[in-house]
Amino acid sequence: MARTSGSSFETTASKVWTEAARLFAQKGYAAVSMREIAQAVGVQAGALYTYTPDKQSLLFALLERHMSELLAQCPEFEAQGDATNQLCDFVGFHIDFHLARRDLVFLSYMELRNLDEGNFAKIEALRHRYEAQLRGILDRGKSGGQFHIQSAKVTSFAIIGMMKELSTWYRTSGELSATEIKEMYLGLVAKMVGI
Repeated sequence: MARTSGSSFETTASKVWTEAARLFAQKGYAAVSMREIAQAVGVQAGALYTYTPDKQSLLFALLERHMSELLAQCPEFEAQGDATNQLCDFVGFHIDFHLARRDLVFLSYMELRNLDEGNFAKIEALRHRYEAQLRGILDRGKSGGQFHIQSAKVTSFAIIGMMKELSTWYRTSGELSATEIKEMYLGLVAKMVGI
């Protein structure tokens, strides 16, 4: 099947990204073929290679774009800022950003193992940059006596691990709104750090 009449390269490329993320999240990276992605997009299988050289590159591009957007949109946290306010801002940002990108959050954690060694290292480096911002906030709160934690590193893993699970179970049709969920999570994080 040829590309739809009147469609543009940018429109089709965007659809490739969206459909690949959806299919990878739904069925798993290994179970999805390039032919299946092409069919979902509405192009011939061979045309898909105009947008990506192969499936590995497509997965890497999805994860890299997700992490780059995350880092670009994450607020800057000054070393002399109030750690409690910064922690609330970080948690709020994380939840808002990730609830709008459920498929990509799932891929970022569950399909990372399918990247080749070089691509894995690049995504891990981006993840470490993001996690380091939370660790910095926790370190400042601990040293300033605001937070009562043993390890900023372990606490940061626990907080991010708890928040990433939101994308697996939260539904807008559920009994609680995203705002209510965020407030509950802020309360849970406050208890974790001993506020």
